[in-house]
Amino acid sequence: MLAGLDKPILPTVINGGAPCQEVVIDRHIDITRFPIPTYSPKDGGPYITAGIVVSKDPETGIPDIGHYRFLILGKDTFSFSAQPNHRFGKNLAKCQKMGVTPKAALIIGVDPILAYTCQVQVSDTTNDWEVAGGLRGAPVELTRCTTSDLHVPATSEVVIELEVDLDTTVLEGPLGEYTGYYTRPSQKPVARITAITHRKRPIFQGLLTGKPITENHILKQVPFEASFFRTLKKQFPTIKQVSVRASAGVSFYVVIAMAPRYAGEARQVILAAMASNIRPKWTVIVDPDIDVHSSTEVEWAMAFRVQPQRDVIVIENTPAGPSDPSVDLSRDRTLRISSTIGIDATRPFGEPFYDVADVPGWQDFSMPELDN
Repeated sequence: MLAGLDKPILPTVINGGAPCQEVVIDRHIDITRFPIPTYSPKDGGPYITAGIVVSKDPETGIPDIGHYRFLILGKDTFSFSAQPNHRFGKNLAKCQKMGVTPKAALIIGVDPILAYTCQVQVSDTTNDWEVAGGLRGAPVELTRCTTSDLHVPATSEVVIELEVDLDTTVLEGPLGEYTGYYTRPSQKPVARITAITHRKRPIFQGLLTGKPITENHILKQVPFEASFFRTLKKQFPTIKQVSVRASAGVSFYVVIAMAPRYAGEARQVILAAMASNIRPKWTVIVDPDIDVHSSTEVEWAMAFRVQPQRDVIVIENTPAGPSDPSVDLSRDRTLRISSTIGIDATRPFGEPFYDVADVPGWQDFSMPELDN
């Protein structure tokens, strides 16, 4: 993934004959004909969870792709949840300010690389199709939508073209989300379907979500780790490994292995991680001899290389992670403020420390099987 991120490739455009437009439905639209499940018992209704939203910045025209959940309301309407700090949310806000009706497309059943691309942490000026091309090692083939000037992957199984009514909201939710808890219902915009196109025998994908770990968490973990490592490595070259924990909903808990070059550098990395797009609630820094993907080794370092009064910092009044159920919303449901903790679990810099004790070769021997 790191190699692909460094070599973006421009997309190509197919004019006519795209597989995703073998069937075009622009009248008598009925999204309920597709197998859209209600996942958790208390969900607010059937949800499209694997859909990737294609939108563009109304000022610059730069395209964006991202995963967003869609609640089915009727045959041609649904609601959705888009955080204001995400690019789709920003595009909607710009459209509202400009007095433009937002248009988007929901693509389902695509090259899995596109799903990974959605989670790569990049700037708002990045063309996501170019990022996907770099990860694929080949251009993404696009075709124009039938009711808007947006372009979508030509090989998609299903494309749902839509426009958003920002003046109308409905109660959206709850949904058993990636945190393992139901989100609370809240007012969200309504979207109207303008057309559905698909292959003659389309595969309609669903994406399991809920308590970690599911496929949803691994889908986010891989690109999060790659882009997070890439960003931090430029500023702190002695970083060796990064683990963005799937078990903690991906963005809430990160472990970073590095060899500090000077006193206090581990704390600098903690602060840089806190300020990143991932916004982890927990950041742990360990020495390079610790496998960041092993909970056993990380906990060992935290137990025996940390003095809490010296090595733990807590920063208050930071933006909360998406859907964090521990955030207090009793006073203002729009004010999502949290705190974040950093733990320096590296050996004290420039000071002597105990040698690691181990019995060489013990792993070569195993206990004999016991008969029942």
